[in-house]
Amino acid sequence: MNVLKQITYLSVLTLVISCNQSKDTQSATRRSNPNVVFILADDLGYGDLSFTGQKKFKTPNIDRLAQEGLFLSQMYSGSTVCAPSRSVLISGQHTGHTYVRGNKEVKPEGQHPIPDSLFTLFEFFKSQGYATGAFGKWGLGYPGSEGDPMNQGVDRFYGFNCQRIGHNYYPYYLWDNDKKVDLPGNKGSNENDYAPGFIQQASIEFIKENKDQPFFMFRPTIIPHAELRAPKDYIDKYIGKFGEETPYEGVDSGERYKNGGYGSQEYPHAAFAAMVEVLDDYVGEIVRVLDSLGIRDNTLIIFSSDNGPHMEGGADPDFFNSNGQYRGYKRDLYEGGIRVPTIFNWPGTVQPGSTDLTSAFWDIYPTILELTGQQNKPHPMDGISLVPILTGNEENQKVHDYLYWEFHERGGRIAVRKGDFKLVHYNVLKPDEEKIQLFNIAQDPGEKNDLSEDHPEIVMELTEIAKNSRTESEVFRFRSEMFQGGK
Repeated sequence: MNVLKQITYLSVLTLVISCNQSKDTQSATRRSNPNVVFILADDLGYGDLSFTGQKKFKTPNIDRLAQEGLFLSQMYSGSTVCAPSRSVLISGQHTGHTYVRGNKEVKPEGQHPIPDSLFTLFEFFKSQGYATGAFGKWGLGYPGSEGDPMNQGVDRFYGFNCQRIGHNYYPYYLWDNDKKVDLPGNKGSNENDYAPGFIQQASIEFIKENKDQPFFMFRPTIIPHAELRAPKDYIDKYIGKFGEETPYEGVDSGERYKNGGYGSQEYPHAAFAAMVEVLDDYVGEIVRVLDSLGIRDNTLIIFSSDNGPHMEGGADPDFFNSNGQYRGYKRDLYEGGIRVPTIFNWPGTVQPGSTDLTSAFWDIYPTILELTGQQNKPHPMDGISLVPILTGNEENQKVHDYLYWEFHERGGRIAVRKGDFKLVHYNVLKPDEEKIQLFNIAQDPGEKNDLSEDHPEIVMELTEIAKNSRTESEVFRFRSEMFQGGK
């Protein structure tokens, strides 16, 4: 931890401790400082929930969260792939400013680390006296690096440090804080120890252990990211329900086996439906435990997905209509790649219903700041607080001037949304192949009608916004001159 960050952290923590509150005052403080549980699905599409239109399977527990909470129908993920989406979430900065902007890997295991200088959401919670836990997929720093969860304000971590290892549901090991824990049931080609089940158990234990103090639990599950795997009793329920299936032939031996390669699956459709049912059951269990401990009414639950649906490992998002009415998939900056089903649920505080307020992952951190009574941001952020819309005070809700994304793979991609208009710029780094499109999202949510030739002035305006919405990242450079060419 660098000196400035350490001083900030210790000074805030000292302030919390020095209050020397009585037990009654401490109880009141707990009530005013809610527990926060953030459940982040992995590659779950907008249409993969029954309340958002899924017809081939049901998600009753997640549906109930939405019915009893606030559904944000125009919430956008931080990015269209995993690591930068998480970086946006814990920094409050969009991909033009947040440090991690791609899935850059560091061999032999892990991703490029977020810097120690960033005062992450976890460190903020710790400064407020919260217990912090992360259970699932990390992807923000290889083991022992400055981005390791143990060096970023996480008290308890259990799960996959590396996103590549997190492709597999029956891995050889998981990480428990800084210790590698073998899963003997998965030795060789065995698949007996279902990693998501172990991770779920650890998250439930964390809730129980911290029921008497405020806690922040980040629950970034690997479900339903490929590979297509779920416990046999779940898959068996769906076999035969989707007609004759075409088996997926994946990686079942060799160097990539249980090392990022997706295993074969005889029933891809049945497996995918089973995976989402497992996710829904895990959500239901978390809510039941909070209820049983008597802390449900003082717990904010946020549910979302890190990006749109994938097309890997035998997955078939078109069969399930996983992106609903929206165009595009994971790695796209069309709506299907970045619009994600998002729920805020806090009984008695968050007003049930739905809102079409345009919002994004970089709003989460500022929202948490306001919910915990903090006035100042620890570093520059691009987000706005959503507390007014969450609490029924809609007339005081600020709105974004614009939203911005950049993605460095596949020739470089940029998107800007301002009001109802959205610019999508593909092949940014390949001027001879670039494609610039403009859509009216309110009138054309499926992004079928390109309006760029009808509104060149809006294209110019949004292109200028993009140009001024980013800084070069030390690692994820994107060439400033990219804006000089094009239409």
